[in-house]
Amino acid sequence: MALVPWIKPAQRLFKDEDLPAGEEKRRLYETARTALLNAGYLEIGMDHFAKPTEALAKAFSQQKLHRNFMGYTDHRTDVLLGLGVSSISETKDMFYQNEKIFPQYESKLATSEVPGFRGHVLTVEDQQRREQILEFMTRGEVKLTDEQKNTAPLFLTEMIQDDLVKIEGDRLILLQKGKPFLRNVCLFFDERLKRKQPAAQVFSKTL
Repeated sequence: MALVPWIKPAQRLFKDEDLPAGEEKRRLYETARTALLNAGYLEIGMDHFAKPTEALAKAFSQQKLHRNFMGYTDHRTDVLLGLGVSSISETKDMFYQNEKIFPQYESKLATSEVPGFRGHVLTVEDQQRREQILEFMTRGEVKLTDEQKNTAPLFLTEMIQDDLVKIEGDRLILLQKGKPFLRNVCLFFDERLKRKQPAAQVFSKTL
């Protein structure tokens, strides 16, 4: 669930303290995760589970799994077209979101105007990092650049010590214990975030 009361007024019906946080939220996740694993589901990626006979599990075992901002799929496409209010489209070099307010969306359609709200053109670095994150999220390991090999031990110190990830040669590998923290590990590849925040604090805070 995305907690966005400034966008969805109905979420103002409850307070922040009404929601589980910290250790309680973690216990709820582990309860659900354990139930799924005991029921025969495989943990194929970030918050995603599938039975061994299903397409997503087969794609995972064959290293053909793909992920976009909507979730995991069993095949790759470089173009995703979003239809409707606030939907997001993706191409090789950009993200693009439609109008989020229906009257404005409807008004633009009425004049045959593309109902765009905002977008982002990916730099070469953005595209390279997206590919690394995609590979790590779908395969659980990825090749590091020379610079990343030097910085990874610093940024991921606590995760390495806690046996969540390990570095072998030029590859960053997600360990079994680290699967629930996949999203956190991927922050390492966010160059924009690292430039904005002190390196030593970024990853410990997300945990």
